[in-house]
Amino acid sequence: MRIEIAGENGLIVYLAETQNPALLPRLRQLADQLCSQLGSHLLDLVPSYASLLVIFDPLSTDHGEVRNHIQRALAQPAAAEEQPGRLLELPVYYSSESGPDLPSLATRAGLSVAEVIAIHQQPEYRVYAIGFAPGFAFLGEVDPRIATPRLATPRQQVPAGSVAIADAQTAVYPALSPGGWNLIGRCPTPMFTPTADPPMPLAVADRVRFQAIDRRQFVALGGRL
Repeated sequence: MRIEIAGENGLIVYLAETQNPALLPRLRQLADQLCSQLGSHLLDLVPSYASLLVIFDPLSTDHGEVRNHIQRALAQPAAAEEQPGRLLELPVYYSSESGPDLPSLATRAGLSVAEVIAIHQQPEYRVYAIGFAPGFAFLGEVDPRIATPRLATPRQQVPAGSVAIADAQTAVYPALSPGGWNLIGRCPTPMFTPTADPPMPLAVADRVRFQAIDRRQFVALGGRL
């Protein structure tokens, strides 16, 4: 473990050098401890694959004091039992209409479209990190049979709710944005609502399962095409 300065009001804690699903509960525990210890001094916490970015109010505290809090939190023993995180089931309308890369992904994988859909639904994914855009959760691991590289040329606009795959990760685009992931479907569940509390339905270490729905169900749930 190491702690490094990340700007004038930030420190980043590295628990390891590479991603490891086993670290996710420890990252969540550390974030909870720092929320309790720092209180109003804390501006934001940004967990990633094996690290936690701590952003603090420089008018009320400093790097040294925050580092002390982090070290005290790290000195606490890890939870005796791994907390599995919340499970969120997300409906997905899989089709070439909602996921234009679905047919080509199936062809490259030597599978039928139905097989790709079935394989994508099988795992219980873990939230490794949230970034790129508010509510964009990086989920892993994708089955190697359907893992596929990013597009050579990213799209300028990816519709909100698009379900996509890039390498061994999958995600739901929370809002209209550029993107280079392979689109295989669309989810009607909002992934970021600024006025909600909390604004995102997922946090690092949570779990996600996808469930196929048809076009009628997608529209009934508020989905847009």
